[in-house]
Amino acid sequence: MNVMAFDIETIPDVEGGRRLFELGDLSDADTAKAMFALRRQKTGDSEFLQHHLHRVVAISVLLRSGDSFKLWSLGTPESDEADLIKRFFEGIERYTPTLVSWNGGGFDLPVLHYRSLVHGISAARYWDTGGDDRDFRWNNYLSRFHARHTDLMDVLAGYQLRAAVPLDALASLLGFPGKMGMSGAHVWDQYRAGKIEEIRDYCETDVLNTYLIYLRWELTRGNLSETGWQEECQRVRDALEDADKEHLHAFLAAWQ
Repeated sequence: MNVMAFDIETIPDVEGGRRLFELGDLSDADTAKAMFALRRQKTGDSEFLQHHLHRVVAISVLLRSGDSFKLWSLGTPESDEADLIKRFFEGIERYTPTLVSWNGGGFDLPVLHYRSLVHGISAARYWDTGGDDRDFRWNNYLSRFHARHTDLMDVLAGYQLRAAVPLDALASLLGFPGKMGMSGAHVWDQYRAGKIEEIRDYCETDVLNTYLIYLRWELTRGNLSETGWQEECQRVRDALEDADKEHLHAFLAAWQ
């Protein structure tokens, strides 16, 4: 079975904001400020933008397939949003993986849905609910209680929003590194400072935390034995040790 854990990082879609809110020729920074202010005015306290007003700047994935383990960020730091999203859905087309996320059903996938519409990106395998493949009628990526996408935050909370916990909190509770030096709230500032590499690195560590929680969940529900759990964790450790990336070595050191 192919398993693909994933995470996205986003910034305000300032071009869309200018169009929807008639903000004229405001700078990107001022447009984002206006978008946040309008959102806060509507919600009373939160500046978190609605899904369709996010622009994807990074997608990181961890693919566990056969004997292989690979963690990377799609595209390059120079890739535009359309290219990143296209690559993500091409991976689903190629591997038909079990998707694993943290709040992917509540945030990541809806954002990708809307942004795919904006760019006209085809994702036939992802959207199939049995029309092309009969097996997808009973198990697809879109139905909440099907297993082709496992939103760990949703599942572990018993589909009760009041029981949901942050990724960082649960990862730290289980002895994993959790957040390391950044959070989603900092991505816009980091992007404006030209630190797209740092954003991609941060996204990869979120994917690692998500995948390690997934392995622990597989242990608790009987899909991994204690030995299997230890072997899978060692596989991750070996991959991080072999990687020529400082942030992955830092993750490994924090884990140990």
